[in-house]
Order: sequence, then C-alpha cells, then structure tokens
Amino acid sequence: TDPLNMRLLVGFVLSTFWLWEASLSRVYTNHWAVRIPEGPVEAEKLASKYGFTNLGQIGGLEHHYHFHHSRVVRRSTFATRGAHSFIHMDPKVDWAQQQVVKTRVKRHARSDPSYIHFNDPKWSNMWYIHCSDKNSRCRSEMNILAAWQRGYTGRNVVVTILDDGIERNHPDLAQNYDQLASYDVNGNDYDPTPRYDSSNENKHGTRCAGEVAAVANNSHCIVGIAYNARIGGVRMLDGDVTDVVEAKSLGIRPDYIDIYSASWGPDDDGKTVDGPGPLAKQAFELGIKKVRTQCLVPLKGNVSGYVCNHGSLSREPWTLRHCVTTDLRQRCTDGHTGTSVSAPMVAGVIALALEANPLITWRDVQHLLVKTSRQAHLKASDWKTNAAGHKVSHLYGFGLVDAEAMVVEAKKWRNVPPQHTCSKTSDRRTRYIRADQKLNASISSSCCSDQPDQQVVFLEHVVVRILIVHPRRGDLEISLVSPSGTRSQLLAQRLFDNSNEGFRNWEFMTVHCWGERAEGMWTLEISDSPSQLRNPEVLGKLKEWTLILHGTAEHPYQSQGSQHSRSRMLEIPTAGRELKNPDSVPGAPEHEEEEEEEYNGPCHPECGDQGCDGADADHCLNCIHFSLGSLKTGRTCVSHCPLGYFEDGEARRCRRCHRGCEKCVARGPNECRSCRRGLYFYSKESTCVETCPAGCFHDDGERCLKCHENCLKCLRDADRCTACKDGFSLAGMTCVPECANGTFFNLEEMKCSPCHISCSTCTGPGLEECIQCAPDYLQQEWRCVRTCTPGYYRGEAAGFTQRMCRKCEEHCLSCQGPGTSCTQCKEGYSLISRTCIMNATCNNADEVFCEMVKSNRLCEKKLFRQFCCRTCLMTAG
Repeated sequence: TDPLNMRLLVGFVLSTFWLWEASLSRVYTNHWAVRIPEGPVEAEKLASKYGFTNLGQIGGLEHHYHFHHSRVVRRSTFATRGAHSFIHMDPKVDWAQQQVVKTRVKRHARSDPSYIHFNDPKWSNMWYIHCSDKNSRCRSEMNILAAWQRGYTGRNVVVTILDDGIERNHPDLAQNYDQLASYDVNGNDYDPTPRYDSSNENKHGTRCAGEVAAVANNSHCIVGIAYNARIGGVRMLDGDVTDVVEAKSLGIRPDYIDIYSASWGPDDDGKTVDGPGPLAKQAFELGIKKVRTQCLVPLKGNVSGYVCNHGSLSREPWTLRHCVTTDLRQRCTDGHTGTSVSAPMVAGVIALALEANPLITWRDVQHLLVKTSRQAHLKASDWKTNAAGHKVSHLYGFGLVDAEAMVVEAKKWRNVPPQHTCSKTSDRRTRYIRADQKLNASISSSCCSDQPDQQVVFLEHVVVRILIVHPRRGDLEISLVSPSGTRSQLLAQRLFDNSNEGFRNWEFMTVHCWGERAEGMWTLEISDSPSQLRNPEVLGKLKEWTLILHGTAEHPYQSQGSQHSRSRMLEIPTAGRELKNPDSVPGAPEHEEEEEEEYNGPCHPECGDQGCDGADADHCLNCIHFSLGSLKTGRTCVSHCPLGYFEDGEARRCRRCHRGCEKCVARGPNECRSCRRGLYFYSKESTCVETCPAGCFHDDGERCLKCHENCLKCLRDADRCTACKDGFSLAGMTCVPECANGTFFNLEEMKCSPCHISCSTCTGPGLEECIQCAPDYLQQEWRCVRTCTPGYYRGEAAGFTQRMCRKCEEHCLSCQGPGTSCTQCKEGYSLISRTCIMNATCNNADEVFCEMVKSNRLCEKKLFRQFCCRTCLMTAG
C-alpha cells in the first residue's frame, strides 16, 4: 500500500477523538454507513482498500453504502480503532458513521397473566369488521363491510410490513404475497421468512400482515381488511437495529410499494426520548416524494421522533381488545393486541382508498383521514372541536377511521395544493422555568405572507423545536396554543424520566390545529411540577424555540369544485373562429341554450375596458395587467404572475417558465432566476440542476455556490474541502499546498516549514510528529530512532515500506525477533529456552505430572509452561 501521509494522520487523530468521545454509553456494531458520491465502482474500491465488505446501497438513498467489517467486534461499548478508521477522512468519502444499536420494541400490550387466550380463528370473531351478537361490547363503526360492498378490496395496492419478517407460505398470506415488496435486511437477502425458535418470538410481522391482506374465502383463519391487496414483508427487527437498518428498510422499492406499515419504535418505557437517525430521516424525506404514504404507530405522548415526522401517518390505538389474525407456523391467534393492531388496520383502510383513487398522495390521505374519521364510541375527557370544525382528542386523534367514508371521498378527491413551510424562531433570551409556575412564551407569526412560495394560510402540521435545559426532564409539561385558541398538549409529565439532558432542539408535532388559519399569536406554555425532592436553586431554562408551520397558501378543498368552468371569457376572438360552449359534451345532441341573464354589477379591479359578465377575476373579458391560464383550464386576471410563470408584457399574458424554474425571465432553460424545491440554482448558467457541478456546493438556500479556489470539491461551505486541486492536499477539510519531503505545511505561518531531522514526512516540527522516518532511522511507536531501544527488535511491518522497531515478547530486555526469541530478560526473570520466566514461579512439579502436561501439549499454555518450566522447555536446572 502507499506510505502513510500527512492527510491520513490528521484524519486518524481527528476521527479517533470523535470515535472515543461518542462511544460513551453506546453499543457499537461492525457495520458502517458511508456516503461516496462517485458511485458503486468507487465504493467497491474503498471497501477493499480499508478491509470492508460492501453490502450495497442503503435502500433508496443514492450514494449511501452499507459496509461491514468482519474483523471488528460485532457489539462493543467502544468505537473501534484500526486501519479501517482511516475511511472516515478519505477524500473520496463525504461521510462515514459506525452504526450503533438502537433500542426498538415491537408494539404490544404488556402481558397480563390473568388473561385467558383463545385460539378460535373464525370470521365471527372479527368484531372490528362486523357484529353478529349485537351486544354492547361489539364495535364495528369502521364501516369496512360497507366499503367492500362498494367494490373496494385493495386490489392492485402494495403494502409492506416493516417488522421481524412475515411467513410468506402461510395459507392466509401466500396468495397475496409479493416478493417484489419484500426483503430481509437482517440476512441481506430477498426472503423475509421469520427466524423460528421455541418461543415464537418473531411472530409480530406475520400477525400484522394478516390484518392487512389475509386472503378471503379460503377456509383458513381470517379475512384481511384489504383482502385483495399485495402484501410484502421487510425483516429488520430480528437483530441490531441501527440507522442503516432503518434507512434500508424504509427505502425498499419506494417507487413500487404504496404503503409501509411499521408497528414499532423506541421503547415505550416513559423515559426514552429517541427518534430516527440522519439516514432514516433522509429515507423519510425520499419516501414522501416517491411513496404515496407511510403508516407508523407512535408512542403515547409526543416524544417519539417518528411521530414528529410529518411524512408519517401515526395513529394512537383506539382499543386494547384482542383481535384474531394469522400467526407463525401457519396457525391463527386471537392474542394480538396493543398499538400493533392499529397501524395495520389503518394501512388496510388506506389500501381501500388507494384502490378507489390511485392518484391520491400521502398528504391527500392525511386530509382524507382528518375529514372522514369520527368520534363514534370513543370516550375521552378532552374531545374538543378546533377552529376549523374538526373534533380532536389527545388520546384518539381525529377519531375512528371510517372505511366507507374514506373510499367515497377518495373517489371524487382532487389533490390538495402544494405544501408550504414557514418557520420563525424566538429571540435568544433565556427564560427561567420556576417550579409550580407556568411560563408563557409567544411568537407572533405573519406566516411568511411576504414570501409567496413559503406562505402558510391554512394549517396542516405544526412543529415546535425546543431547546430546554432542565434538572429532571420528566417534571415538565408543555402545551402550544394556536391563534384560534386551540390548546395542544405536546408533553405530559413522565414519572420515570429522570434525565437531566432536557430537550436539545427536540421537535414536537401537533395536528390539533389542522385546517385552522395560521396567522397570529402562538403561545408556548411550560409547567414544572417537581415529582420528587430537587434542589430548588437549580431552575430549568427555556433557551430558544422555533415555530414551524406546514400547510397551504390556499384553502385545500375549495379547488375541489369547478371554479374554472367559464374558460371562454378571456379568449380573444379571432377571425373565422367561433367560441363553443365549454360545458358541451362531444357527441351529445345539440339543443337550444337558454339565454343567460346579462350581468350588470361591478367588475373585478383587474378587469379591462371591455367589462365583464361576473364579479370575479375569471369573469373579465380582458385584463388590465396579465391573464393567467388557458382556454382549456380557464383564464383569470392577475396583477402579477405567480411562481412558475413570467410576465409577457407585450401580450399581457403569464407564460410558463421552463420546467424546474420557480422564477424566470423567459421560457428557455437558461433564463431561470430561482428553482423549484429539490433543484439547485446555478447562477453561472442561470439554470436549475439536480446536482451542483464540480467545484460547487449547494447551500440551504438551494443555490450552487463556488468552492474555495484551492478545492476541487467541497461540502456545505466553500472552505470545507473534500478534494483538492493539483498541487494541494487535504489537511482535515482544508486544502493546503503540498510540501516537499522533510517539510510540513505550517497553518500558523501559512508556509512549508522543516520537519524534525529524524522525519522524512511529518505533521509538525516535533520529534513525535513524524509520519515517515528519514533514511537510517527506524520507526518505534510514534518516534523515529537510530537504534531500537531495549525491549524492541528491528523488523518489518505488513503494509509499511519503512523499517520499524517491533516490541519483544513480554519481559524480554532484548530479543532477535517475534515470539520466543529472547536473549536477555528483565530483572526478576530467568531466561529459559529463549523465554523469560518469573523467578518465583519457575519450578518443576511432580515429574510424572509434568510429563503428562508435555505429552498433552499443555505446555503451550502459559500457566503450565511456568508450572513445569524445566520439563516443558527442556532445560536442566
């Protein structure tokens, strides 16, 4: 291999410190996540270079690879160091992370030994679909039967269960099993069959799959809610759950799978605060762009980072009754309960809605759930009606899913407007949280009314990012009050949460304000009620909080009507062309139209001198400023053109920009001034690109900016280089001039300075800062020496071209090479057959015993060698 150089040594020191600092109280695995922009060929080279096995791309995350190192301890409380550590600062690697084990538990009710379990897998037991006995405990308000009667059974919809695998040959699943929607992340193959053991531990995924898509009318077990849907499984909970594992699972064929159902999350122990890692977050974001929806069951409360991802459809459990479903070993069970029941049920109902309208998106599904769910029989003390008219509860959300209402509404649904995001951060003034007093902190939001591409008028999700320092986190209660007065509890007291870490930029999410108007005063309420004796002088502190509003600039449902039916009004008549009735149907018999009553009221302010035949902007016969739209979609008069259009002053028309452009001056691809979300503006060519060109990086404003003049590539900032131009090399993430042998780049003086006389290459002027030694010097530990010191011998090291001083066997003062080659021992030890034996322990036990030790080759063990040293080492006296 190439000699070590300055770049690798600096990288090794930095990465070693980082690994040590991050290792406290974690369990590290022998798996790595690595981002390599140059693609799979380069990934294979780098894996081989540092001793890894490349297990392929991480799900749908482009340029992210899963590396495994077989010679690293599988589970360790310390981040490992070694030659493989150099990958962290390789210039061709953007980012690398050794994976840590994350605690993930399958959602189920705590076992109750007094409960009697029944194994009676019959249709009559499926109480949540139909009621046969009509008793007071029977609840079937989900209206699944009614949705079936309308012809919706989940046909052509693909659902995948992220769990501990599914039994694909189960008689109730085999017919609907979809291999293309399945993968074994734990075993790195395409068979998600669970691992079988005596306790049937890995039954969870099979049970969830049956709820969704168990086959109907096959005389076995149950009927799934979407019994004609395709069902797949991802086996990912039967092993260490890391960020890579979660990201891989969430990224399995996002362009093929319609719904991911995941009934798991951080431990529901009342003290854990945990969420997805950076890769899983990226997988979420990628998923909501490509996948119709994702279903996740949350923790109770609001301290799961998975609940707070607005691309997920989290559901609180509405019942703890047992339900009948498929089970391992081709059997059925009626012991499935807890929050695990909820997510697959909702996934099944969403599958019915997707069959009714395949064009709905994940956001449409969320709107449908809010609009059609009902309070039904669900009892809770905190049911309230928000300012938009939606009934909502902290325990049950918007209520019980109504399958029939979902499919009926989905059938006629039109996609909601684009989602905008507007955020505002409080001032950085520390506010003290005093015990038994309520702290109120407010933010007045105009909802980005001056930025049309970010303006939020009607709310969907509201996220609060909080930085709180506190001596006992579990004593806090946090609520958010909207401008309309709707109070959302973000955090309740947690009896078992003794953490003193507080909340460091933790995100809480609420949907209780769904549909309300966003503008106005938002108030954060924080209460501290000590549950045990605490030092009264140590006060909690609210350092900062950010309000993040997600929603739409226009009403999400007003566009459902036919507001553009009068498309003829703005069309300029031309010779030889007659306007046709826009509402006429081709092939229909002609009939005499009723004469419309002439409009005599005032025109819209944007109407021109030709007048109007109605009061709105789309009733104008010509425009003062610009007309927007076409004959087919309808035209309306506007004072300025919206995003995605440019103003044609001569024709007084809003004309569409080139695709990808958000603002432009003409229609061409090089006439852009800003870009749509997901693209980057490259100002040098006035165009929108998916990735910034070489020598550029993209900032948070989605622009391509030029790297530092010495950088060939950079990351996030102009001077955070990842590759350098010729004549420069990386020192950390800075490109410095390449210095000749015997010199190093002095960052303080910004010039090449001489190394110590013993160094050929170095990182500084000191004796212990050598990378390679000068001729006639040998490397011993981190120093270059002319001769090896006592206890070392002159030798070679695999992978190094220079000579080194290698350490002798323990207790040797001098030796001739590796192993038992001592020539002189330290004080208190005797040299016996080229091995140093402690004087006090070298003896010869009973000769018969020692001969048995020798004949059984036990002399190879240090204990026996010392106990029978003279016999084992064939030495006299």
